Amino acid sequence: MKWTQIPLGPLQTNAYIITNNANEAIIIDPGGNGDKLITWLKSHSLTPVGILLTHAHFDHIGAVDEVRNEYGCDVYLHKKEKSWLSDPSKNGSGRFAGISAITVRDADVYITEETTLSIGSFSFEVFETPGHSPGSVSFFDKTNNVVFSGDALFASSIGRTDLLGGNHEQLLTSIHNKLLTLPEETIVACGHGQVTTIGQEMDSNPFLSGF
Repeated sequence: MKWTQIPLGPLQTNAYIITNNANEAIIIDPGGNGDKLITWLKSHSLTPVGILLTHAHFDHIGAVDEVRNEYGCDVYLHKKEKSWLSDPSKNGSGRFAGISAITVRDADVYITEETTLSIGSFSFEVFETPGHSPGSVSFFDKTNNVVFSGDALFASSIGRTDLLGGNHEQLLTSIHNKLLTLPEETIVACGHGQVTTIGQEMDSNPFLSGF
């Protein structure tokens, strides 16, 4: 399996496309520019079989319905953010000047616990990593040795906690107990910015020093 990072939407949120040898794809956090994403998928002859959301903030969900309408694939989201997709006051799109209100249809499958999520030939370990938002999750692809951390952990930074349901101490606990326990060579595919590794963040992330 391979994966590709494509920044999309008003905040250039990193969408990730994971593919297999059958030209099937899992899409993580399609944040916007649905036409651009669909054009890219078609140019690579890929068929999405699932959309995984690390959380339901507007900049991670903007192209969900366009992709779902085009391919008929299920959308996966943690149950704690069940009502956020259709509510701009919760997903944040109603809070920022210059951002149009974003509403998305309900998810098809709700994550209720930490588990192994299997979709066709794809498999991810699901870690509950709240703090940035109540239902934030990270998806660990053991085959590729990469964790898709959403907005929990970034290169030399962590997610903001001043939005609805955010909690700084909870986020630090999530990172420490769920992400930093992964092998140091694990790639961290962040929701924004460049990729990093668990080892790099353990050594140099100023927000994690002394925790």
